[in-house]
Amino acid sequence: MATIEHISCLQPLVDTFGRVHSNLRVSVTDRCNIRCFYCMPAENVHFKPRHELLSFEEIERFVRVAAQLGVDKIRLTGGEPLVRHGLPDLVRKLAQVPGIRDIAMTTNGILLAEQAQALKDAGLGRLNISLDTLEPDTFFRISRREGLAQVLEGIFAAQRVGFRKIRLNAVAIRGITEPEIVPLGQFARRHGLEMRFIEFMPLDAEANWDDQQVITGEQIRATLTEGIGPLNPLPVEDPSQPATDYEFADGLGRIGFINPVSQPFCHHCNRLRLTAEGQVRNCLFSIEEWDARRLLRGGASDEDLTALIRASIGAKKAGHGINSDQFVKPDRAMYQIGG
Repeated sequence: MATIEHISCLQPLVDTFGRVHSNLRVSVTDRCNIRCFYCMPAENVHFKPRHELLSFEEIERFVRVAAQLGVDKIRLTGGEPLVRHGLPDLVRKLAQVPGIRDIAMTTNGILLAEQAQALKDAGLGRLNISLDTLEPDTFFRISRREGLAQVLEGIFAAQRVGFRKIRLNAVAIRGITEPEIVPLGQFARRHGLEMRFIEFMPLDAEANWDDQQVITGEQIRATLTEGIGPLNPLPVEDPSQPATDYEFADGLGRIGFINPVSQPFCHHCNRLRLTAEGQVRNCLFSIEEWDARRLLRGGASDEDLTALIRASIGAKKAGHGINSDQFVKPDRAMYQIGG
């Protein structure tokens, strides 16, 4: 018979608003090989020293504890996760954790071509690849580095090695990416990829975000409808999914819209986050963190880690409040949190 402690450990992660948390985003590094202005400063970036980052063994232990609490989906993020040496080894470890049924990764794709096969073999199931533009000049304007050719090579390599669930993520920014919307939609249709457009969020390191720069999901949908063709809404497969999905009326191509600014989806959020240096966050926009690294390196028990995770979820707010007068921008930028 299970002990009382064991039964308690198996209770799901439910916050005070009744949201059950089963999705963990794990940042493996704050480093990146490009400098997208909506995520990082252009120069003089101060990265965490390697010894402050969680080891693969520490990440695996945290995931094992989280899996006992009902977490069954993992997304690896950064920074750029593929700059972390030996990432397929971590994927392999996590794929063997009981209860974990889905492992995905968000990447800028620059190093993907050389690692795609190893990641697939290790057990990575899904990929989200950032692609804001198909124009080299615009790519450089956004990322402040070269690399578009490598990103495209990475996308096609991922298809060749057998990844079937590939999404392309494009951040929509007024004054820069309006001309990219239709070409990106056409590119995704042509290559059998799912396109997702994401509203520009106030998580840029240089604090230049302004709501006037936001192209809303509705505006993007109107542009695609005019430039390509009608879009029909698709049934919601998972109430916690961040995207509202559509399919072109001719059946060629699926488009998702992630609208955290114009249409917040906090009421169905099922996500928690672990930063690269081991801080637990209950929201992308949280201004509070819980120090799992201290426990992992201090001889704490799994019950102690469980209590920390539950404390984080218990403190989760109803929403991020971007559009409210009470909104407080996090001190950390996207690359420091994990997308």
